[in-house]
This record gives sequence, structure tokens and C-alpha cells, in this order.
Amino acid sequence: MTREEEFEDLRPLLFSIAYRILGSVSEAEDAVQEAWLRHQAAAARPASTKAYLSAVVTRISIDVLRSARLRREEYPGPWFPEPLLSDPYEDPARSAELADSLSMAALLLLERLSPLERAVFVLREVFGFGFPEIASAVGRSEAACRQLAVRARRHMDEGRPRFQADRIERERLAGRFLDAFRDGDVDALRELLAADVHLISDSGGKAPQWGKGVLGADKVARVLAALLPPFARIGGVVEPHEVNGQPGAIFRDRDGRVVNTWTLDILDGQVQTIRAVINPDKLGHMGLVADAWAIVHDTYQAQRATDRPEEPSAP
Repeated sequence: MTREEEFEDLRPLLFSIAYRILGSVSEAEDAVQEAWLRHQAAAARPASTKAYLSAVVTRISIDVLRSARLRREEYPGPWFPEPLLSDPYEDPARSAELADSLSMAALLLLERLSPLERAVFVLREVFGFGFPEIASAVGRSEAACRQLAVRARRHMDEGRPRFQADRIERERLAGRFLDAFRDGDVDALRELLAADVHLISDSGGKAPQWGKGVLGADKVARVLAALLPPFARIGGVVEPHEVNGQPGAIFRDRDGRVVNTWTLDILDGQVQTIRAVINPDKLGHMGLVADAWAIVHDTYQAQRATDRPEEPSAP
């Protein structure tokens, strides 16, 4: 097998490692490409190409994450990971870990860790690497990596909800929620929303957003019920779609361009959080991106035409 063939076989794994460390599709793709260039330039072939390339892409990702820390701290408004529609890497033996680590909630918890803790956690808890391989990848001793893993696991466990909804339950409830959303049924929406539900968006200052978000079942239900009819009248479409391994949706304009994505955090039979990614810089990997400002303007005009006085927020 040639170097290129070996690399292509490992590309899904390398991307999945990099994405979980970085929370960015574009940066993960760049890290994988840089790993290939280094592999291609190396004089000798490693004993284990998988171990070597996993270590290389991890080191690159750690360096990128360190340089991105300040940018994320200064980011205008809430920062969410770039939405990922499907994980290219599959491993039946670790399917639960892979799925859990891909959610927006888990990736936001990972943001609280140091770059080294994050890398060690991803390699150990998500992909099941041994500590000798992890130590080589992050440039620390095995003992230090074990300590990093313990700290990272503790921080992650402290932030996770105690009881997770199973996949079938989540999909069933998400279907009911999206049906109620399409129907503009305030009562049905209110019933499906947690009392302290949070509707929040990431625009990066480059698209409309809900300020600090909308909080509470009644307010969120009313915002959602008022949102879709005028959006649909200008040709907008809500496409149910799994996003980051969670129930969610992709909003598109009349020409099929992406407006934003939603992910739904579901727990205890209710929607706890709705996260919208509207920043166009985070949507480009999904295809052509719509002008969200124009969409809001056109939606508002459609709403005014039917004598609804309140200007809608961005979907």
C-alpha cells in the first residue's frame, strides 16, 4: 500500500480527532492536510502509520487551538463549534463514545479544558488510544498524561447531565417539536419545552442574532410560533437533519442556500436548549450560504404584509 493509500484510509480518523480538539470543520481539514504534507515529506515510513499520523494531527491541532484561544475569548456573542452533519469515522466498538463526544454540549464542555487536557481526553476517552501513544502524541510522560486524563474526565463529568435521553426518544420528541414548529402551535411547543429552555444563537457579529438569547418556555414558544410562517412565505425551508449527532435542522432560503443550523438538546422528555449557528463563516463547508440580513428583512416584510406587527428574529 502506498503512503497516499494509507493516508486516505486514515483520513476519517484523523479528521474526527482534529474536529473534536478544534471544534472547527475548516481548521480540522487544514490540520489533516498539514499532517499529510509532513507524512509525505518524511524520509522514512513509520512503524505504525496510524500512530504516527494520529500524533502528528494531534500536535498540529493543539498548536492551532492554543493560537485560537484568544480569538474565541474575544468572539462577539456566544461561540459554538462549526456544525458537522456527519462524522466520517465509524468504529462499532466505540460508537457510544464517538456519538457522545460529537454533540454541541460535549464540544462546549471540551472548550473548558486546556489544549493538552482536551487532546488527551479525545485520544483516550473517545478513540481509546493507549497512554504510550498519547504520551508520544502530546509530548508528555505517561504519568503526566494519566493525570491530564483524570482531570479532563472529572471536568467533563461535572458538566454533563446525570441522565441522557436515548436516541429513539430524542428522535421521537424532536419530530413532535419540529411538527409543532411548522404548525406554529404555541401550546404544543410550550408542552415540549423545558421551563428554563434557552434559545441562543452564534452569529459572530456577522448575522442577526437573539442577543443573549430567549429564555423560558412561554417566550421561546411564542418566538418560534411567529418565526416560521413568514419565513415559509418567502420560500424558506426547514429541513430536519441530524447535526453533530443530535436532532436538529438546516434552514435554507428559496434557492437552497444555507441560512443557519439548529441543534436540540433533549433531556427528561423536553427540549432544554436550541442552539442556532448563523455565522456565515461557520456554514460555508455545507454549501452556498444565504445572506441572513436579507432573509430577516424579507421575512419582516412578509410578516408586515399579513399585519403581524412584531419583527421576527433570525431563524
